[in-house]
Amino acid sequence: MAEVQLQLVEITELETNDKESSVEQESRIGRRTRNSPTREYKWWLRTILYTIFLISGQALATILGRLYFEKGGGSKWLATLAQIGGFPVLIPLYCFILCGNLVPDDETGSDSPPLRVAFVKVYVPLGLLVAGSSFLFSVGLQYLPVSTVTLISASQLAFNAVFSYFLNSQKFTAAIINSLVLLTISSALLVVNNSTEKPAGVSKAQYAAGFVCTVGGAVLYGLLLASQQLAIRKVLKKQTVKVVFDVIIYQSLVASIAIVVGLFASGESKGLTKEMEEYSLGKVSYVMTLIWTAIGWQVFAIGTVGLIFEVSSLYSISVGTVGLPIVPVLAVFVFHDKMDGIKGMSMVLAIWGFVSYVYQHYVDHKKSKIENRIASEMADEDCLPAEVHPADNRA
Repeated sequence: MAEVQLQLVEITELETNDKESSVEQESRIGRRTRNSPTREYKWWLRTILYTIFLISGQALATILGRLYFEKGGGSKWLATLAQIGGFPVLIPLYCFILCGNLVPDDETGSDSPPLRVAFVKVYVPLGLLVAGSSFLFSVGLQYLPVSTVTLISASQLAFNAVFSYFLNSQKFTAAIINSLVLLTISSALLVVNNSTEKPAGVSKAQYAAGFVCTVGGAVLYGLLLASQQLAIRKVLKKQTVKVVFDVIIYQSLVASIAIVVGLFASGESKGLTKEMEEYSLGKVSYVMTLIWTAIGWQVFAIGTVGLIFEVSSLYSISVGTVGLPIVPVLAVFVFHDKMDGIKGMSMVLAIWGFVSYVYQHYVDHKKSKIENRIASEMADEDCLPAEVHPADNRA
């Protein structure tokens, strides 16, 4: 609102009787406001905040998700529902933002489609992708050490880059290709680290199934983020915080419905009462583990979708990659996972790959700033009135 008022004041001060000149001045002022240091500062602040949400939510939810299976939980569908079903906790914040008008719509955005159209074209497909990816991820957490699951998940950056190339015209530079190669090698190294480190009670077949499902979950997640970016820019056509919450809440609603159907269709719902009673940490801990897992994944979701519309899906998934080393380190203390040489090398390559991509984003950002400044200066020169020679003022 302050930006709008500032524009109105400046336009009023510069207004002339020539209508065409007034329109040019308004356009020039709008460009200056959009490229102002204050706006750029707010963009960096939002990006940093979303990054913190993504990394902290991912670490908390992943550790708690493995804790559920480690202490006696056995329902893959319930663990999947915990990843998605916590979205109602976002509704009060969503209503507060809308009722308080804290985040006005982007002035450059066009009208979004009706809700029923958005459901069919956006939320239902995205919700099914979320459900599928989350279920495969739950299978991985059940049969693999949490450190292995998180390091395999780094490969989702490579899958997202491929999907983004076709769906969002993502450019491939030397730094990005280097990043993708490093992250792919990072995941491939874990194949060498075979079933000798499998959790107690897990067979070789289950270990292999967990590995395949985790890779499959990374594929679907890479497709999900690329599809979210495409939907926000091409279908919803508005890049605002409201759109972030719309995508999270509606796609989570669709995914939750699909997961609940799977929970009852699989028959796992019948054994949940017995599972809670036999949980080694107690009934209260059983419930709290699922609740905090759900909250952690919703914090992660806010950070993920926020970074998608602020930057890109590839950057969002890269930030998730840099947070991966936090989980294996925590797993060493919580679950006594082994941190051997192969895992250490995999972690180093994952971090290196992320840094390589961030460097490319930094270069692109600097280049964009220079191009915007040059364009703004050229536009300002075109809008300046021609100088009037003193001789023209003679009577």
